[in-house]
Amino acid sequence: MKLAHLLQTQEGKTLEFKRDLSSPGNIMKTLVSFANTAGGIMLIGVEDDHTVIGIPGNPLDKEERLSNMISDSIAPRLIPNMELVPCDDHTLLAVEVFPSQLRPHYLKQRGEHQGVFVRLGSSNRQADSPLIEELKRTVTGKGFDELPLLEAHSTDIDFQTLSDSFQGIRSLVENDMEKLRLLIRVQEQLVPTIGGMLLFGRRRDHFFPDAWIQCGRFIGTEKIDIFDHIDINAPLPMAVDEIMIFLKKHAMRGADFSEIRRKDVWSIPLTILREAIINAIVHADYSQRGAPIRIVFFDDRIEIENPGILLPGLTIDDMKQGMSKIRNHVIARLFRELDLIEQWGTGIRRIFKEARQLELPEPEIIEIGMRVRMTIFLGKHHNHALSMSKITSGGVNGGVNGGVNELYEYIRSNPGRKSTDLRVALNQSQRTIERWLQYLKNENKIEFRGAPKTGGYFALFDNS
Repeated sequence: MKLAHLLQTQEGKTLEFKRDLSSPGNIMKTLVSFANTAGGIMLIGVEDDHTVIGIPGNPLDKEERLSNMISDSIAPRLIPNMELVPCDDHTLLAVEVFPSQLRPHYLKQRGEHQGVFVRLGSSNRQADSPLIEELKRTVTGKGFDELPLLEAHSTDIDFQTLSDSFQGIRSLVENDMEKLRLLIRVQEQLVPTIGGMLLFGRRRDHFFPDAWIQCGRFIGTEKIDIFDHIDINAPLPMAVDEIMIFLKKHAMRGADFSEIRRKDVWSIPLTILREAIINAIVHADYSQRGAPIRIVFFDDRIEIENPGILLPGLTIDDMKQGMSKIRNHVIARLFRELDLIEQWGTGIRRIFKEARQLELPEPEIIEIGMRVRMTIFLGKHHNHALSMSKITSGGVNGGVNGGVNELYEYIRSNPGRKSTDLRVALNQSQRTIERWLQYLKNENKIEFRGAPKTGGYFALFDNS
């Protein structure tokens, strides 16, 4: 334990400061949260602003009092490592909790259904029933998607779609569904696993109505004015391509002629995004209700958000270092068989490495609510400085949608037109035209020139 380093670190998932023992309830919540998630250290005798004040009175008495409080308040029994640490002229009480294999721990006073807490950032959050069950499963190493779906029948797995997805990889026979753990034997009967239903179930929407993917393109940098959206209910492996099609639809494509063969150049980092999308699908907590995977495209970033906090024992820093824990064993194995996952634990590191190579801002991973959000920042360099001498852009060329592309091409051919002229020419409502114009202005594809009453719109980056 490096005290000097801890005192310079902000409170977070694995660190908390406490002034004294005057709020035992909050202290117990934090220790329970540490034990149920990634462990952590509590330093008692430190203000929130990192000022060291030490423990008042006899430090040994305080240590014994805290030990008794933990024994009386928390179940199953929690035995943290407690140490009195000198700091200048003061003494601190350091309490280190390790990720527990007896989780979920809970506050006895609240009971095992209401007293379970987990650590999210620098706060403690009460766990609901699905999360409590998830904590129990992580102890046994059993994934939610490995559980049998007793209400379903083996024929609920779409073998034809499964076989089509393996085209070009290998041929499948129906027995492979059991080998891939899409089906499991229960009392001599084959029934789908939850993972099998999520991946290739004919009635997936019936059993898991929230296991869908929501994609949206917003104008600007805030979630206010939505330009386009789509709900994806395809089998999970196919959903990856559908998401990428949506993102490409709202990106700009050019061509790189610096080499012998023409190469498409996109205004968004496709490889990074594909990796992040696969990571979200594989690691989502599908036991959560009302929590689809969300892909949100802003002008300056793309947010990829999946339900489920990080698995116990895992932190964001661990992820950046390549550590990985599998939440959905069936889904992960199937993605591995389809070559959608190259090697365990390497995806996040590849994302950060490629972002550096593309000179993009470092991606951000945070736990927000009961979800994990990865943000891929686009950056001005990646959006607009892809070497204009190398890129030939044909309008929005494969970007946004047909209506916006048509508007852009009309402005290129008819510069100086007002929005009312554009409304008549394209036979659209004024509101739609204004929304499309705003999108093109945000993309730096057009600009308005002249006085408000007499001016008009002109295309930018016009290479014709």
